[in-house]
Amino acid sequence: MEDADAILAAKLADGAYSPRGADTCLGCHDESEAFPTAAVFETVHGHPGVAGSPFADAAYSSFPAGLQCEACHGPMGEHGRRMLREADSREPIVNFGARRNASADLQNHFCLACHEDYGRARWAGSAHEQADLACADCHRIHDRVDLVRTQTGQADRCLGCHRDVRADLLKLSSHPMRQHQLACRDCHDPHGGSGGGDALVREPSVNEACLACHAEKQGPFLWEHPPASEDCGICHLPHGSNQPALLVRRAPHLCQACHSSVGHRSLPALAERLPSDPGAEFLFASACLNCHSQVHGSNHPSGNLLRR
Repeated sequence: MEDADAILAAKLADGAYSPRGADTCLGCHDESEAFPTAAVFETVHGHPGVAGSPFADAAYSSFPAGLQCEACHGPMGEHGRRMLREADSREPIVNFGARRNASADLQNHFCLACHEDYGRARWAGSAHEQADLACADCHRIHDRVDLVRTQTGQADRCLGCHRDVRADLLKLSSHPMRQHQLACRDCHDPHGGSGGGDALVREPSVNEACLACHAEKQGPFLWEHPPASEDCGICHLPHGSNQPALLVRRAPHLCQACHSSVGHRSLPALAERLPSDPGAEFLFASACLNCHSQVHGSNHPSGNLLRR
């Protein structure tokens, strides 16, 4: 990619743009060719009436008049020559997506020339940027509909890379992403999350992201359960679990990771009965939650044990 970047950077510096703009491109890249482009005219990028578009009228465009396709693909130079000598290769222009011939940095340079606004302010240094991801790896700007921006198509695009999440969504308890009631973007910001870190969480913290939907779990409570107010991920898995309610482990094992059962009144009174005896209260039905039902916190004056 470094050699290709050097060639393409030299072309950018030379600035040999076509005087005919898209008319030159469409001479070859029509719907009968291997790489058709007509669908771009059904998107905002190819609409002359959209301010800031490469094809916008000169009065509304952020590009020099006539750049059009070359606003994103770089100067045409000799790429548009009709006839090539035998064994000659056509001079490259910047390609994106599956046919990319440039590094992610160079590809993204063209996108961010227009889209480096507040929504992409945290892109630099984000997990996706550090993974050398290009905008065109997720977005399809020549397609009539960019699937990653739709409720139904977004998960398919994201799960193509995040296969561990795809597996979690098939577990017994999961967020309703397969039913398209929830999209990745509802919790994550692919361009860089406010909370930082690799998870790209939209909100400043995991709890704020969860409580945006699960408002009934939000405090402040008179009696707080410390792990619930600290991080929902202590007890819950965000994408899917084989335990109910997306739990990391089933109670009482989850609770006993913090709370010792020694001396607990629900243990059998007779020494000859083992703690594993089904008669122990905290081993059947909802286990610890049989009594401590307000596990996220309680506002009852007598709720210090989260029972009411």
